[in-house]
Amino acid sequence: MKKLTKAVKKIIKISLSPFIFFDYLKFKKKNDRFSIKISDFYPCIKDKTIKTGFDAHYIYHTAWAARKVKEINNTKHTDISSSLHFCSIVSAFISVEFYDYRPAELNLSNLKSEHADLTKLQFQDNSIKSLSCMHTVEHVGLGRYGDPIDPDGDLKAISELKRVLAKDGSLLFVVPVGKPKIEFNAHRIYSYEQIEEYFKDLTLKEFTLITDDGKFIENADKNLVKEQKYGCGCFWFIK
Repeated sequence: MKKLTKAVKKIIKISLSPFIFFDYLKFKKKNDRFSIKISDFYPCIKDKTIKTGFDAHYIYHTAWAARKVKEINNTKHTDISSSLHFCSIVSAFISVEFYDYRPAELNLSNLKSEHADLTKLQFQDNSIKSLSCMHTVEHVGLGRYGDPIDPDGDLKAISELKRVLAKDGSLLFVVPVGKPKIEFNAHRIYSYEQIEEYFKDLTLKEFTLITDDGKFIENADKNLVKEQKYGCGCFWFIK
């Protein structure tokens, strides 16, 4: 019955996108190397686009951070709960220690992956020279990832990041920016002024913005943040 249901769903998808069936007939006529059956159809009806789409937040902020890690040029980088793509790729050229509330079972050379709670990190004061925490703090305390409900969870996480960052060390910090609000239980959105206040004891070396319409603006004017609903703020702080 399950196989029948899957087959019916595939037929419905094909009927909704007749060009796939025409492509199939053309392909089948020329194909002599592979088995090709209607029952094996896997319609991807949204992929025939003029340009390749992408999530601007996650493509740009990780690309930005990788470039900064190279510029910082430390012998080791520590990342707290950022994108797995980021820590996996960066570990190709620098030793990376990755920590997450829900540890990821990554098996790559030059990459260590373990558990950490951002609100009470296990590291000593002033111990990490090159640190990142990106698209993460906005979630802390909302329960989305199984963490305890805590309206001040993000502030506790920020306090911990500042505590463990070494003197003259670099922190790459990324959060959604725009008109401040909470979209429960997904994330918080911060104003530029909020982040500025939370990190007033650190020096801001660079601010880069990814806008609502996907523009990547290095050394952005902070006033642009007020025009965003869900922008992406990339902050490079020095202690």
